Amino acid sequence: MDLLPAQEAAKIYHTNYVRNSRAIGVMWAVFTICFAIITVVVYIQPYWIGDSVNTPQAGYFGLFQYCIGNALTSELICKGSFFDFNSIPSPAFRTAMFFVGTSMLLVVGTMVAFSLFFFCDAGNVYKICAWMQLASAVLMAMGCMIYPDGWNAAEVKRMCGQRTDKYTLGNCTMRWAYILAIISILDAVLLALLSFTLGNRQDKLLPDDFEMQEPDKS
Repeated sequence: MDLLPAQEAAKIYHTNYVRNSRAIGVMWAVFTICFAIITVVVYIQPYWIGDSVNTPQAGYFGLFQYCIGNALTSELICKGSFFDFNSIPSPAFRTAMFFVGTSMLLVVGTMVAFSLFFFCDAGNVYKICAWMQLASAVLMAMGCMIYPDGWNAAEVKRMCGQRTDKYTLGNCTMRWAYILAIISILDAVLLALLSFTLGNRQDKLLPDDFEMQEPDKS
């Protein structure tokens, strides 16, 4: 059966629509993998806050590990462990570690969910991943907001000066891991929106119903 010109154009559009959706889906998957790597780095690196030229001692703090310079030898002494909550200097740091860690696990879970594309409807998989990424953004934001509540810990004050208090960093400065964590919130939201869009596009893909009977030419 021949296709009418409008039907042929619609079929070409449909083919390009599917091809573009798949290309954007691959791009989304690549950016999701990159985002997962970023969250792992943010979680394990102890460079959330650190010293400056005006701090009494050198050092830096992360979510659970911190290093402070010895006043006599200037050697950095590192403490804090993920496996020992008592070694983390502030309850706020422990809470932030929990939220950021859960955010990281959700992003890693999104990568695991890629395997569902082989068994489930692609639109539903995209939406599952979107909700996981959105939840990851919320948890990362909560971790970033709670973390400064621990800046009044004795160890932080020893490095940053006595003017340091909750949400007041004293003589210390924000380091790259904290900034990267804040940026990752926006990344997660954008990836979630893209995933929702891809899921909805999958639902709206036109069926192969372009072939119709040849019209009566009488």
